[in-house]
Formats: sequence, C-alpha cells, structure tokens
Amino acid sequence: MMAPSPRRLSLPLTPEAARALKLGDVVLLDGDAVATVGMPTQKRMVSELAAGRELPLPLRGGSFFHMGVSYEEGEAGPGPLHYVNPTTSSRFDQLMPTLIRTLGLTATGGKGGLGQESVAAMREAGCVYFSFVGGASALLSQGVRAVTDCAWTDLIMQFRLNRVRLDGFGPVIVAIDAHGNSIYERLMTSARARMPEIMQSLRSSPDETETPR
Repeated sequence: MMAPSPRRLSLPLTPEAARALKLGDVVLLDGDAVATVGMPTQKRMVSELAAGRELPLPLRGGSFFHMGVSYEEGEAGPGPLHYVNPTTSSRFDQLMPTLIRTLGLTATGGKGGLGQESVAAMREAGCVYFSFVGGASALLSQGVRAVTDCAWTDLIMQFRLNRVRLDGFGPVIVAIDAHGNSIYERLMTSARARMPEIMQSLRSSPDETETPR
C-alpha cells in the first residue's frame, strides 16, 4: 500500500493554520519565505526592530528559515538559483524569541530545532518549526521556484535576507508545533530517562578489548 502524498501548505500561514498543524505532520511548502544563515544578519534584524525600524523585506506574520541561498547575481536583482542549504537553528536560539514575538512569525525552520525559550515564543505567536532534511540540498533546491528579492547586499550572499518563492518545497516535518510540543524535547527526555540504564550496562559489561590468557 502506497503512503499518501504529503499535504501542501501555502506560506505565509495564519496563526490559526499554524495551530491546526500536528507534531509529526509531513508537508510540502508553497509560497514565500525569507531565508538566511547569517548570525550578523539576525543580530542586525533584532537591532533594527528594537530601534523601531521595519526590516527591508516584509516579514511580519511571515515565514523565516535558517537556510543559505546561492544564486546568480543580476543587475536588476537575484538571478537563477544555484542551490539552497539549511543550517542549524539552535545557533540562533538567543535571537529567535525576539524575532518570533516582534514579527509575529507563523513558521520558521532549519535543522536541529530550537530551545525552550523559542518554543514558548512560538506558542504565544502561533508559529511552527519545520525540520529540513540535512544533506538533501539537491532535493530541497528542486522546491524553490525563484529567488524573488534580497536585502542587505553589503553582506555575503548567504548572509543576506533572501526571499524565495517555494513550489513543493520539502518534504518537511512539523518538528515543533504551535502548542509547545517538540520532537527534540521528547527525544531529550527519553534519552535522559534511559541514561542510568545505559551507564549501568556500560559499567557491568566486560572489557571486550582485554586479550584472553
């Protein structure tokens, strides 16, 4: 029996649509998102918002991904896409709660998840976290129709704010839902619960490297 095709979602989501998604849902994404891998970029975003200034690309109520974007540079803006490549989201954990709350993000995504403070902000805003498959740049790139805009061109390409138009991007997994449930936290809880058993088995196991006499 064939598995059903992943459900398709159009970005940006409304908070209500985000809250309707369940942990573990597998989906394909259409629509627009803004992406960057830059730590300096996200620090600048926080500073601009704290100063009461709008970001150069509209992102309120939108989708923000931790993902590098490479493309041809044209005189009138971004040209044909080369590839996209997600990065580890937890690097930005100190910045994401502010960005989620201030911008009212309804979707974010990358690799490896986000911590508890970010999860709390997501629950308040009505925002989900999509887990992107690591090492699948070629597959993910097929789901990007175009790079439609970029900002902060004083930064290297993958650090810029890049707006991408998605068409069947994924499949991606709802790894943190808008109700505070996190696949990553469940894995950590399970690992912590098993740790005494694992340590006991290691202490009681014979030294397999010892040479028999």
